[in-house]
Amino acid sequence: MVAGELDDRGVVTVCPACGQKNRLAYARLGDTSRCGQCKRELPPPAAPVEVARSADFDRLVASASVPVVVDYWAPWCGPCRMVAPELQKVAARQAGRMLIVKVNTDVLADLGERFQIRSIPTLAVFAGGREIARTAGARPAAEIEAFIANAVSSTGTRERETHA
Repeated sequence: MVAGELDDRGVVTVCPACGQKNRLAYARLGDTSRCGQCKRELPPPAAPVEVARSADFDRLVASASVPVVVDYWAPWCGPCRMVAPELQKVAARQAGRMLIVKVNTDVLADLGERFQIRSIPTLAVFAGGREIARTAGARPAAEIEAFIANAVSSTGTRERETHA
């Protein structure tokens, strides 16, 4: 299950009420959005979003208002298939607080090379335009959420200390 798609300015989702496509701007992913057609509130992406182009990935991590959790994976990878339903759970439970995206390293090999992905599945957390944490291997949803929470909270602490 995929929550939408990325384009050059945001995550494109479909309104569950009327079927209209809407763009959730990267810089406002944590905000409440309304459908452009029926004006009903749009739910935040509650499933991982597949990254189709490296340029869209770069724009997302550079300007996302919420942490971006990247799942580097490949379709032939058994552990990647095992962690996929766990990431679905995390995406559903953390919708609006973070965005989970999937990067197929067979399709977007340039991202795998640039970020030196040596094993899959690898999860990386991006905040403020940079990678703040990384872990490799399949794990259950609760451990994934703890890893992300630890990464985000320790980054927030470091940023507060630097600005104090």
